Amino acid sequence: MKALLLLSLLMAPTLPVAMAQTKKTTASSAGTPQVKIANGTLEGTATAAGIRMFKGVPFAAPPVGELRWREPQPVQNWTGVRAAKQFGPRAMQLPVFGDMNFRSNGVSEDCLYLNVWTPAKSASEKLPVLVYFYGGGFIAGDGSEPRYDGESMARRGIVAVTVNYRLGVFGFMAHPELTKESPNHASGNYGFLDQSAALRWVQQNIAAFGGDPQKVTVAGESAGSMSVSAQMASPLSKTLFARAIGESGSMLNTGFGPVTQTEGEQAGVAFATSLGASTLTALRALPAQQLLEAAGKPGTPRFAPTLDNYFFTQKPAATFAAGQQARVPLLVGWNSQEMGYQALLGQQPPTPENFRQAVQKLYGDQAETVLKLYPAATPEQAEQAATDLAGDRFISYSTWKWADAHAQTGGQPVYRYIYARPRPAMVPEMGNATTGLAGGVVKQSAAAPPAPPARGAVHSAEIEYALGNLPGNKVFAWTPEDYKVSETMQSYFANFIKTGNPNGKGLPTWPATTPGQASQLLRLNVTTKAEPEQHRARYLFLDQQASK
Repeated sequence: MKALLLLSLLMAPTLPVAMAQTKKTTASSAGTPQVKIANGTLEGTATAAGIRMFKGVPFAAPPVGELRWREPQPVQNWTGVRAAKQFGPRAMQLPVFGDMNFRSNGVSEDCLYLNVWTPAKSASEKLPVLVYFYGGGFIAGDGSEPRYDGESMARRGIVAVTVNYRLGVFGFMAHPELTKESPNHASGNYGFLDQSAALRWVQQNIAAFGGDPQKVTVAGESAGSMSVSAQMASPLSKTLFARAIGESGSMLNTGFGPVTQTEGEQAGVAFATSLGASTLTALRALPAQQLLEAAGKPGTPRFAPTLDNYFFTQKPAATFAAGQQARVPLLVGWNSQEMGYQALLGQQPPTPENFRQAVQKLYGDQAETVLKLYPAATPEQAEQAATDLAGDRFISYSTWKWADAHAQTGGQPVYRYIYARPRPAMVPEMGNATTGLAGGVVKQSAAAPPAPPARGAVHSAEIEYALGNLPGNKVFAWTPEDYKVSETMQSYFANFIKTGNPNGKGLPTWPATTPGQASQLLRLNVTTKAEPEQHRARYLFLDQQASK
């Protein structure tokens, strides 16, 4: 499964990334929005609709120098007025996903910034709050991406926040010396600790923006969704929010980890040795770009989250099984085509025989059981079966596991969906292009054969629909039906953020999952409706495999 995950992360080509540093100003101009938080006064901007925006707000000290690979430290207070009009730098990352689109101020280790969109005119309004974590496989992504823009949610009476967190070698490398120097005797998981620090910042400061710290919903997609499940499982964070939303991904029984602290430390030592760095001091002295490029070389193992007995006290699946997670309402789901059949079959055509061979190689004496769960008597069935199995192994099963476990032990309603709306055709100006795993497009040469149309909703396709950001994506020729789907999905999300229940006037009824009863989920499409759970047997089988 890990090989499949790594393959999926490397499917998109690269684009150049600019380097820049953040800028600060203490200038204040009349008529611009200001807010006073614990560290000082911020000055932002406002949209024509009256939404106040505060970008590039520091929530932790820059994790540079001696603070590289340390738990996030407090921000130093400032005097005067700090400008919050530009997105801060994004976390150190290579351009792995050629289809990501950033508005941030370059790339830097100094990356621990968040962004706030608020419709509130005063600090007394106590509006519900959305805190959103980006996806990108824990190696890429940024809170400035237009698809996560918070203005549309703010127009619905919600204070929206996007958060940067450390990635890759900077966010998840463990090492024995790091463990030894830590007051918590733990290393790795710095990206998760950044998210936790941001949630504490929200608790302390969001009231100044008109938000209610008692009505915080934490949400995310892909690695961001995995992050939500991680924050629910961690004793450091589970009391910092009131509701949770997960879109395609969890840390329960996933190939993304967590690994044992020992495994994580061994990977860190091997990486340091490859760079000739025999001590932690030597590692911290290396330029950030050198570390980034070394970690991105083909064949270098990915840095996974660790069971550090601090952020994670046990495997997330065990935490949920014991009912020790955040006991909050959960809205969670996955897409109908999370992965293409090629992730399972490679360059082989999707025939029944090729599918059978792939299943036999993966599952051995369990192959016949898999072939019954994913029937493939014809080439068309084989393509669908391979698509389904690849998507389940990649991310759908682990998301299902999260929903099922929380429904069993969380004592709170769980609302599950499957998102099934395929994206429309691209605008003609895109030429010969195909969709990328992280969302958006990857340009192809004119001689390349056109990509086949998607059989369903691909990974990350739902983000702009859910957050009301279709107009900001100029790649696809959105239709009235797409806007209808977006209105429906965003309304469900907004209702849930406000009340913990997605249902509301004019929306098809979305039943909560009830333990011990026949479960339903919501199929989100042009015609949205609840339907019985159809593939539980698949996930129960994969669940058995995960427990071996």
